[in-house]
Amino acid sequence: MRNVIAVYVENKYGVLTRVSGLFMRKGFNIDSLTVGETDDPSFSRITITLNGDDYAREQLINQLKKLHNVKQVKLLEQGSSVERELLLVKIRNTPENRNEIMAATEIYRAKIIDYTTSSLCVEVTGEPSKINAFIEVVKPLGIVEMCRTGVVALERGDSILKK
Repeated sequence: MRNVIAVYVENKYGVLTRVSGLFMRKGFNIDSLTVGETDDPSFSRITITLNGDDYAREQLINQLKKLHNVKQVKLLEQGSSVERELLLVKIRNTPENRNEIMAATEIYRAKIIDYTTSSLCVEVTGEPSKINAFIEVVKPLGIVEMCRTGVVALERGDSILKK
């Protein structure tokens, strides 16, 4: 089962190491991890996605809450949160596949951000399922290189993760 966990932490040296180390000690693989400063530069927000059952998820959340410098931990429910991810992908550019790449970028509302005679660099943002679908469409065209940011997520409505 896929889980998205938001962690509000003090923006201090070693906090990310302690958080990620907890997952290593418990034997969990992190599918994606994003971290960035919040509107208050003394705090950061970490968004972690991982697979695990209910028991394991609850154990991890409880352990995260005990870590020094962690202010708040929240499980983000799929229907009540907004998730986005960024993909940069370099695709082989040939006269034979150029029209297909252009069509895919239009359909997925992507942007071509770099163009050379041998490759096109495309930016795609959206839900992880959209990113995965775009990758599957362009894979046969020749992915040269790609990089994903990982999921960032916020709860819908008035609920906030702050202390």
